[in-house]
Amino acid sequence: MLILAIESSCDDTAAAVLDPDFRVRSSIISSQNEIHARFGGIVPELASRRHIEMVRPVVDEALSKAGVCLDDIDLIAATQGPGLVGSLLVGFTFAKSLALVRDLPCVGVDHMAAHLLSCLLEERRPSFPYTALIVSGGNTSLFSVTSPLDFQRLGRTRDDAAGEAFDKVAKMLDLGYPGGPVISELARKGDPKAIRFPRARLGEDSLDFSFSGLKTSVATYIDKQRKQEKDLALHDICASFQEAVVEVLVDKTLAATRATAHKSVVIGGGVAANPRLRELLQNRCADQGIELFMPSICYCTDNAAMIGVAGYHQYLAGREVSADSDAYSRSPLN
Repeated sequence: MLILAIESSCDDTAAAVLDPDFRVRSSIISSQNEIHARFGGIVPELASRRHIEMVRPVVDEALSKAGVCLDDIDLIAATQGPGLVGSLLVGFTFAKSLALVRDLPCVGVDHMAAHLLSCLLEERRPSFPYTALIVSGGNTSLFSVTSPLDFQRLGRTRDDAAGEAFDKVAKMLDLGYPGGPVISELARKGDPKAIRFPRARLGEDSLDFSFSGLKTSVATYIDKQRKQEKDLALHDICASFQEAVVEVLVDKTLAATRATAHKSVVIGGGVAANPRLRELLQNRCADQGIELFMPSICYCTDNAAMIGVAGYHQYLAGREVSADSDAYSRSPLN
């Protein structure tokens, strides 16, 4: 069996071909960063229009790189939600139409579930159950994952997602979009202890997150420095801000692991590519005897390979979609 997977939840058009054992034969991603960078964020209408232009070429390229054709495909999986509805409809409708014409089974995948299972794309795979942190531009949540189909949310952000906070701070500093990679790069040369930005704990037993106060604190600091005509010390601001975000992410993840008594931690989502987050979580997990599983960088950001993993499990459970199944903007998992 070969799986063709399609992802179009936000601003990346992606397609992948993989086997049921999750060996990735091809994974193609068409980014829209150049389109949205001038606006400092994603413009939904522009994103959906670009998906319309790219979905067929990206699927064709994924098939070609895998060395297969549509006749070889046995299952089609596509992101059904959450995300930008206009973007979702392009990929999901394309997948349903293709399945209908080719008389193939089609499954709709929850984007969050795909991130929760993205580590299954690696040779070293976690066993169930495990505690998972999904951290991206749109989501920051903790889950107990007991099977490929069973997820219990343990905590989530009450305001900004971590990736959203990175983008907003980058905008304050005129660093462009997306903000996460550039802040991470600048932070390498900065002192994470230079500025003591706040860490929102939200109570002793809370597994929720909040980054709005941190964002406000950074804005206040920048404004004060500019009014006093002082050097912004970009490297130190980036390092100190990043450390404030990462410390909370790691502390809450380990607290969730203690609460579940799980022996494994998994991370996923675009911010899971952040080197400092990966380093600190690796060290803290090692100190506490917890196994950490991190997807390769290419599987942290939005991609279709992880959609194929989640889609295959949906298929095994008999959860196929019909021609009139609709996309959804909000995940029932969050």
